[in-house]
Amino acid sequence: MLTGFMHAVSAAGSAAFYVPLLVLLYWCVAPRLAARGAVLLLLSAVLNTLLKLVFHDPRPFWTDPSVEGLAAHSSFGMPSGHAQNGIVAWGFLASRARRPLPWAGAVVMIVLIGVSRVYLGAHSVWQVLAGWAIGGALLLLALTAGPAVVAWWGRQRVLAQTLLSLGASLLLLGVTWVAFQPVEDFRYPAEWRRAIIEAGGDIEAPSLTQAAMITGALAGLLAGLSIAARRGLPGPGGTVPRGLARIGIGVAGALPLLALNLPFGGPDPARAFAVQALVALWVTAGTAAAFGRLGLAERARPDVAPAVTRPGDGPPGPRQ
Repeated sequence: MLTGFMHAVSAAGSAAFYVPLLVLLYWCVAPRLAARGAVLLLLSAVLNTLLKLVFHDPRPFWTDPSVEGLAAHSSFGMPSGHAQNGIVAWGFLASRARRPLPWAGAVVMIVLIGVSRVYLGAHSVWQVLAGWAIGGALLLLALTAGPAVVAWWGRQRVLAQTLLSLGASLLLLGVTWVAFQPVEDFRYPAEWRRAIIEAGGDIEAPSLTQAAMITGALAGLLAGLSIAARRGLPGPGGTVPRGLARIGIGVAGALPLLALNLPFGGPDPARAFAVQALVALWVTAGTAAAFGRLGLAERARPDVAPAVTRPGDGPPGPRQ
């Protein structure tokens, strides 16, 4: 029972939880809030992927027979991505509130996610602490310096914003490629391979595919938000039928793009980057335009909505 609970808590710190939640928030509830959270989480994910390649530190169940691997992973363990992204996501949500209760809830979730990773054997205590430290530093930087960066971004033309989105994402991918070189031909020791297989995992050699997916999504997200913000982000979904219609349109448009990966075998960073960029463009700018044309949205006042701000900061517009 405890193991099941820890798996559930751990899932609340994973991309499989955050991505659908942010997409639904953007389409139906609070697009500006979702946009800010998505930018932050993608930046955190890129940084975590980069640092894992730099440290290439084993997970505890790979090297310590006394640690049972209850969560099978073949990626490196330092720092903990769940812990890092957990403090970024839940801390950011709490920062939007003006009452102490959301902060208390965020702290509980952050601690539980970290504890679950240690319990499941996925990370050591030090890997979790490192994730918290890095995630906390990134969150603090975003909340303090973010408004100035966003104000500068908002003064640029859409074409410049699009080129900056692509350039910044490719730069991050390039830095990750440099960190990848020392481990490109890395072979896991037999002890590590045996532990991963016994835990039910598959041996996956280090690759750039995940980094390409994340940076591609970041490029599409930044460009898509820049385009959508000029026309006005869609407001909340309102009625349940309208919200369901938005979800149906959004999913119907995303599935053919995601299917572009299916006819090909093996990891391909270039294709992964392009596909994720297209998906993010559709999720942000494409759906905003579609909702407006189909009468499913009263567009919010056009502005350049900040991706990350303190509560109350940013240009005037409908609160969400």
